Amino acid sequence: MNRAVVLVVEDDRAIRRGLVDALDYAGFSTIEAEDGDAGLSAAVAGDVDLVLLDVLLPDIDGFAVLERLRAVRPALPVIVLTARGREEDRVRGLGLGADDYVVKPFSVPELLARVEAVLRRSPGRPVAVEAIELPGRTIDFARQEVRFADGTRTALGEQEQRTLLFLAGNRGRVVSRAELLQRVYGLDPQGLTTRAVDMRIARLRERLRDPADAPQVILTVRGVGYSFVVPEAR
Repeated sequence: MNRAVVLVVEDDRAIRRGLVDALDYAGFSTIEAEDGDAGLSAAVAGDVDLVLLDVLLPDIDGFAVLERLRAVRPALPVIVLTARGREEDRVRGLGLGADDYVVKPFSVPELLARVEAVLRRSPGRPVAVEAIELPGRTIDFARQEVRFADGTRTALGEQEQRTLLFLAGNRGRVVSRAELLQRVYGLDPQGLTTRAVDMRIARLRERLRDPADAPQVILTVRGVGYSFVVPEAR
């Protein structure tokens, strides 16, 4: 079985060496980069499964690297490493598309656990979806609307579109409320109420005209989250 390849982008040589040694010992293959430019080049060109990305880099900072990386490799898992523990920095990193955010100092077991958790989730990252045909309606993501068989249309708001895209791109698995908060809304799910997610889903069901007494497009998995399905035409 091929070992997962982790790219470590860290300018501090001692920290970088420690991360690489820990990852190698845990069974990962590793690639090293000491600045943002080298890290971006390696992530774009190389066979990389996950990036550990420091924020404070000498040329372009980690946030800029993450933003550029997301433009060319949107599905590549990235864990941001930083000494900045402020909430606004965490929200910024998650909002730019980071899969996780680890504040220094951290323990090696914790970091390895986070790497493994992100890699477990990565096969379910959203796939490209342009439109979905459903019984009696079509979700058109390009036009950001739902078209119904009777000729009427309903526009989707930006957050509604993003939520629906994420769920539709993850068909076949249950998406937790915490994952939606982090991946769609760019928020740290720790300590946050999930009521906002539930309200967003309820609004989406109204937009889709998803009846409560018939097979629904967005299923609630009690105590876990939501799953997107395509009901059979009746």
